[in-house]
Amino acid sequence: MNTPILSNDIQEFITNNIGASIAQLALQKNPFPEVDWILILNQIEAKTKAKEKLPTWFTTQNIIYPSKVSVEQTSSEKTAAYKASLVSGETLIDLTGGFGVDDYYFAKRFDAITHCEINPELSAIVQHNFKQLQVENCFCYAGDSINLIKESGTKWDWIYIDPSRRNDAKGKVFLLKDCLPNVPELLPLYFEKSNAILIKTAPLLDLSAGLSELKFVKNIHIIALDNEVKELLFEIHNQYLGKISIKTANILKEKTETFNFILDDEKEFSNYELPQKYLYEPNAAIMKSGGFEEVSTTFKIHKLHKHSHLYTSETLIDFPGRSFEIEKTISYHKNEMKIELQNKQANITTRNFPETVENIRKKWKIKNGGNCYCFFTTDKNDNKIVLICRKIN
Repeated sequence: MNTPILSNDIQEFITNNIGASIAQLALQKNPFPEVDWILILNQIEAKTKAKEKLPTWFTTQNIIYPSKVSVEQTSSEKTAAYKASLVSGETLIDLTGGFGVDDYYFAKRFDAITHCEINPELSAIVQHNFKQLQVENCFCYAGDSINLIKESGTKWDWIYIDPSRRNDAKGKVFLLKDCLPNVPELLPLYFEKSNAILIKTAPLLDLSAGLSELKFVKNIHIIALDNEVKELLFEIHNQYLGKISIKTANILKEKTETFNFILDDEKEFSNYELPQKYLYEPNAAIMKSGGFEEVSTTFKIHKLHKHSHLYTSETLIDFPGRSFEIEKTISYHKNEMKIELQNKQANITTRNFPETVENIRKKWKIKNGGNCYCFFTTDKNDNKIVLICRKIN
C-alpha cells in the first residue's frame, strides 16, 4: 500500500501527538496539506486507543489504523491471545476479520489463516499491517465471506466468526439471529466447510439464549479482562451431543483466574451459613456463568443466601475473585449504621439488597474510597446485613 500517510514526517507527527486533544489539533492548520487533515487526526486518535489495547501494533512502525470505532470494537491483544490458545490445526477461516487482531494470534496456532473482510479498504489496511507485523501465513480476502465459502472447494479445520451486532433496522442487537451474518440460519452451510466453529457473541447475551439458537455446542468460554467480561464464545462441533462445559477466565496483570464446570450436571446444593471469618466475591466471568452452586461445592465454602452470590469460610482459601476478612457484621438498622458507618469513608458493594449504592451513600453520608470495604447483602435468614471487611491482596 503506497500512501502519503506513511511518510516519515507524518508518521513522526502522529507519534509525537499521541494522547493530544483531537479537538485542539483540529483547530490547527494542517502542516501536511497534501494529506487530508481528518485522516491524520484519525490516525492519532486510533493509535492513542491502541497504546494499551494493542501494544504490538502501537510499537510497530508504519502501521495504518482504520477508524477509531474499529479499534474500539476489535479484540484486545490479551483476549485475542487467550482465544487463540483454545484452538489449533492447519487451517482457519475468519469470516468477519475486521482489523485482524484475532487472526494475528490465530496465525501463531495454524499453518494458514484466511481473513475475510467485506470492507475493501479495511481489508487492504490489514494486508499492509500484516506485512509490517511479519505475518506470512494469512491470506486476505476482500469481499463477502459467504461468497468465498460457497464457491470454494476448501474445508477448514476451524471457522471463526464474530457477527456484527449492529442491524440497520433494529440498531444494536444481541440475539444471534439479528446479527450479520445470521449464524443460526447459516450453520448448515458452515458445517459443509468445517466441523468446528468458534462464535463470538455479545458479552450481554444470556447463555440460555445462545444455546436456544445454536446446536452441537461443546464449550462456552467466558473471557473477562481485569474483571470485566469482554467475550462470550460458543464452541460448536458438528453432531456433538454430549455435555456442555462452561469455561471461565479472568485475565489479570499478574495471572489468569480460571474456573470450569459442566452445565446442568448433577450437583450438590450449597450449604447456607451466616458470615464466618472470610468473605469471597466471584470474578465477573464466574458471575456471568451462573455457576454459583458449583463454586460452593468446588471450593467447599458456604453461600450467605441463595440469591446473594457471596461466600464465606472459617479458613482462607485461594479464590478466583476478591477475598476479604470480615471485621464486623452489623444489622442494617439505623442505630448500628449511625455508630459504624455514618459520615465515614468506605467502598460499597450491594448483593441481593433492596437499595442502590448511590442511595446508601446519600442516606448515610458515606464517602467513597479508603481501606474499608462494606457489603450490603441478605443472610440465610433473610435479614439485611452489612459486612465490614478488610481486603486481602
